[in-house]
Amino acid sequence: MFAYTLRRLMFAVPTLLAISFVIFALLDLAPNDPTGDLPLTIPPEVRDQIRSSLGLDQPFLIRYLLWLQQFMINEPLNLLERLLGVELGNSSERLRVTSWATRSPVVDLIIQRLPQTLWVIGLSYVLAVLIAVPLGVLSAYRQYSWFDQLGTFLSMVGFSVPTFFTGVLLIVVFSSWLGWFPAIYDTNHRVTDWQSLVYQLRQMAMPVFVLTLYNTSQIARFVRASLLDNLSQDYIRTARAKGVKERSVLLVHALRNSLIPVVTVIALGVPAVFSGAIITEQIFRVNGLGQLLIIAIQGADIPLVQTLTFIFAILIILFNLIADLLYAMLDPRIRYD
Repeated sequence: MFAYTLRRLMFAVPTLLAISFVIFALLDLAPNDPTGDLPLTIPPEVRDQIRSSLGLDQPFLIRYLLWLQQFMINEPLNLLERLLGVELGNSSERLRVTSWATRSPVVDLIIQRLPQTLWVIGLSYVLAVLIAVPLGVLSAYRQYSWFDQLGTFLSMVGFSVPTFFTGVLLIVVFSSWLGWFPAIYDTNHRVTDWQSLVYQLRQMAMPVFVLTLYNTSQIARFVRASLLDNLSQDYIRTARAKGVKERSVLLVHALRNSLIPVVTVIALGVPAVFSGAIITEQIFRVNGLGQLLIIAIQGADIPLVQTLTFIFAILIILFNLIADLLYAMLDPRIRYD
């Protein structure tokens, strides 16, 4: 297992380098100009100076290597300095990836938005997994019962109805009509006492519910379909014929093998948590990573878009590896020796 993990990590390095080059090249070739929104009265030589200060006067390969060095070497060192509280070299001379719009380090902008994303999108995903797995198990075990039909109906509705419709509907009903929950998420709110905690839970309720409904519907259908496929296998009939308790047949034999495809769905859904729910964050004005990406795209802030996209690629490769390692834990027939 250790050798397989080490080998996958070694293969991940050239993969990430290739992905980083493609991301940088595509966004660099896109028709954008950081000086395009400036007033027309600004002289051309001033525009050239601005482009030069952003490093756009250098060749493509030089800019790519500088961006790669700043993000892959300098930024990890800066994060280690924050965590350890020690200085690793001369940090003042260390170049960093900066935003064209705010002139702030890109990683600092991401760290500022990350807590809001984890509070809302992360919590909704955890709740979705905790609800979807038992819901899918009961639906499969009681196939065609009223519980299965009700769960199937709710899952189809939750997965089919877009989140922007569900979010707007909740705002109209619970904010405009009933006044139970605030329609706009207050990012500056801080929890200091019981009342502030209650307000934080109230403003999180609607966006968390929207995303939990959507993710639960998707995961529950995978759990139900996978478990139904395993319940009809010969080893399940053999276990029942040998007198194994029904609880053990369901939760130990059938569910363990059924979770293999479910783990893939859950693991690949985790990077989406960090990328943020763009539509939901826009509806409820949650200042998370999804809204940050939208702002960067609209403002042609190429370094910020490049960094965010590359971070999402890293997370996808990482959780693909985690899913593969979990396969061996769930199914003893899978070995990576």
